[in-house]
Amino acid sequence: MKFKITLFAVVLFYQISFSQQKDTIKSHEKLSEVVVTGQFEPQSIKKSVFNVRVISNKDIQNLAANNLSDVLNQYLNITVRPSSTSGRSTVSLFGLDAQYFKILVDNVPLVNEGGVGNNTDLSQINLNDVDHIEIVEGSMGVAYGANAVSGVLNIITKKSSKYKWNITASVQEETVGDEYSLFEKGRHIQSLRVAHTFNKNWFVSGGINRNDFQGYLGDRNGKSYAENDQTRGYTWLPKEQLNGNALISYHKDRFRFFYKFEFLDENVDYYNSTVQSNFNSTLGTYRYSDDMRYFTNRYFHNLNVTGGLFSQLNYNVSVSHQKQQREIENFRYYLFTKNEDLNSTEKDQSMEVLSSTGTLNNFFSDKTVDLQIGYDFVNNQGFALVQEANNKFVPIRKRLENYDFFVSSEIMATDRFSIKPGLRFSVQSKFKNQYASSIGLRYLFDKGLELRGSYGNGFRTPNFDELYTKQIFDGHFFTGNENLIPETSTSYEASIKKFTTFSSGWQWSGTLAGSFLNVDDRIDMAFIRKNPDTGTPEYQYINVSKYQMWNFSTMNQIVKDNFTVNLGAALIGISQLINNNQFTSNDQFLYSFNLNASLSYNITKWKTIISGYYKYNGKSRQFIESGSEYVLSEIDPSNWLDASIRKNFFKDHFEATIGARNILNVTNVNQTRTTEGAHASGSNLMLAYGRSYFLKLAYNLNL
Repeated sequence: MKFKITLFAVVLFYQISFSQQKDTIKSHEKLSEVVVTGQFEPQSIKKSVFNVRVISNKDIQNLAANNLSDVLNQYLNITVRPSSTSGRSTVSLFGLDAQYFKILVDNVPLVNEGGVGNNTDLSQINLNDVDHIEIVEGSMGVAYGANAVSGVLNIITKKSSKYKWNITASVQEETVGDEYSLFEKGRHIQSLRVAHTFNKNWFVSGGINRNDFQGYLGDRNGKSYAENDQTRGYTWLPKEQLNGNALISYHKDRFRFFYKFEFLDENVDYYNSTVQSNFNSTLGTYRYSDDMRYFTNRYFHNLNVTGGLFSQLNYNVSVSHQKQQREIENFRYYLFTKNEDLNSTEKDQSMEVLSSTGTLNNFFSDKTVDLQIGYDFVNNQGFALVQEANNKFVPIRKRLENYDFFVSSEIMATDRFSIKPGLRFSVQSKFKNQYASSIGLRYLFDKGLELRGSYGNGFRTPNFDELYTKQIFDGHFFTGNENLIPETSTSYEASIKKFTTFSSGWQWSGTLAGSFLNVDDRIDMAFIRKNPDTGTPEYQYINVSKYQMWNFSTMNQIVKDNFTVNLGAALIGISQLINNNQFTSNDQFLYSFNLNASLSYNITKWKTIISGYYKYNGKSRQFIESGSEYVLSEIDPSNWLDASIRKNFFKDHFEATIGARNILNVTNVNQTRTTEGAHASGSNLMLAYGRSYFLKLAYNLNL
């Protein structure tokens, strides 16, 4: 296998990509903001070869965001897709779901019950202990290995404080659409965080957060409804989450370490819409429904050590252990007596991951060249309960391992021009060995003009479901495929960024950028054959599809004194060649246009911040399978608007935030041609549960 490092000739695809990122201009000091994602060591955004978008803690507070899905709705090129039936919220970047978009916590990929980074549920990622969030678009396969195809999102948690004691307690009450009561409707959040700085070396913190979402009825009638008209239950499932974290860190000279622990405990209630009737001598005539609960728990351990060797070498080593599993409880609910019976619980899915990453850099005293070598070892132990013929459920346990080695260099060819090439070699226990390569370029012109370009190739390994899943029942036959091969990708990015300060005091930052992404050997469920005995069509995951995307975007930020405005837009074209072995989709490019904006004004005299966040999702099109062909379906545009007012009281000890989400009351949008093949009828695509209002009260004690 040939290693290829392709020098990316700086081709200007002028992009448009806005995010309320703080790598812009509030002042010249803001340019020194430190980022860590994709860097050899923490460095300023201006020095980074990569375009790093930053979501600050201030944005998180202004949005009164409790979990990651509360934040990402506002960001270009990112789409959050909630599911009312499963209670999950997943993310896609450039039209590719989170299997291609790696979510990290302090540079460690986050696990879920389906694997590492495989469509992680955003609503399970709590932000109570988050300092900021960094997003890098484009292939990051050299730095982060498999599945970092479209980019990475890195959650950086708090590891220090300027105060000896920091105690924060908060309560948040929120309507769910127009539904609210103090205990039985709405969303109720409580959190507590305590941090203590012992001395200049030692720091500890711990926190806990409870998120009680009572579900959304919509056009349903709740769990106690006894009529069999298919309106029992909830449009959005009730769920209760408990998140906790603890951290201890030590810092002396060049040596640092921290250990971080997190846990998640989540219960989701599913109430069947079908009500059944029966009779026995004890109960007489009674009505019941067969319901379910989903129990999910996750444990996250991460030990990180950094320091120096000999006179100049720097090392960084992380060892992490994570486990997430889901259990399902089935039970019968008697509607007249409100009792449960026939309760049985079984393990449904789990993933346990032991991993370690280590790097060495700073080999040369000459600072014009830096070299980094590293390793990345991952051991995945997966479990799933699969459904075989005759409604028989069989447990599947499989181990997947990879042992990666990578090397990267950063060369300061001149004071203005830097080059960052890299290679990764991945030894896979299940698949053929994989490779990734990349090169990044950065040139700093006069007068605040920055030029960046990059090339990268990477890969996505099949997830546990694609390899081992089975659903065989009542004329249905869908199976995984252990012979799948990893998908491969190639991406190109380029951007120009300009910073300007005017004599009037106004400051402007603007970025034009563009990118292209190609994914080969995409995995899709495809028709294999008709069973000769039963006539049942049989489907299996195979490598049959192709995906291409190009994106042009711009972001602009204007600042004066306490006034900040962000404006951005993106034009995305996506081509998907889908082949299910019966028929093939058209591979034409389908386009969508998105806008977003934010406004923030800080009234310092009143210690008040007024904020607004807007996003326009333009009409999009995609090919969907219908009958005996792929047809072109259109999804109508939608608008999303959030606003808040945040005020501090009593020497900043108390803080109140009041606001509204989804002010334009988006619920469903129409998607055409989903029910009758090529005919024009369609269905509703559920996006949200409508306009909601929130009030958050927080107490901060800093000593």
